Amino acid sequence: MNYGEIKRTDVANGPGVRVTLFVSGCSHHCKGCFNPETWDFSYGQEFTADTEEELLKLLQPEHIAGLTLLGGEPFEPSSQRRLLPFLRKVKERYPEKTIWCYTGYLLDQELWKESRARCEVTDEMLSLIDVLVDGEFMQEQKNIALRFRGSKNQRLIDLPESRTQKKVCLYEFP
Repeated sequence: MNYGEIKRTDVANGPGVRVTLFVSGCSHHCKGCFNPETWDFSYGQEFTADTEEELLKLLQPEHIAGLTLLGGEPFEPSSQRRLLPFLRKVKERYPEKTIWCYTGYLLDQELWKESRARCEVTDEMLSLIDVLVDGEFMQEQKNIALRFRGSKNQRLIDLPESRTQKKVCLYEFP
């Protein structure tokens, strides 16, 4: 897996100050995407053990609220397989920090059910994520006033609560 960028201090993609990883590779190709260069799976640099260590160090300071994954598409199966071991390390080392993930796939229609996105690691990857922002960006529903999403169709989902309730539960800001 490649990645396009690491933001060391990001306040636009989740609450608080976050470390953000933009993965490469996306098959959605949303019209009006803010990051179309990341559609290419070979864009950017290789995600290596050194990259993981860099991210883990960036997450260490107390003022960092957590990690955000976006792209590209973190739920492309090849990306999931590479991200899962890293997310395990993040949760093990920093259980108090949250993990947010942006995906064009819909949780209840494509990630919980058979689809091109589901693979052998999808359920475990979902179990390590606290908030999932799902749904493709839709240019015709763009709204810059929305918190942590680009278009009205996108949902902020509380994944731990959704797993408990066995239905989509929207994230509520504290």
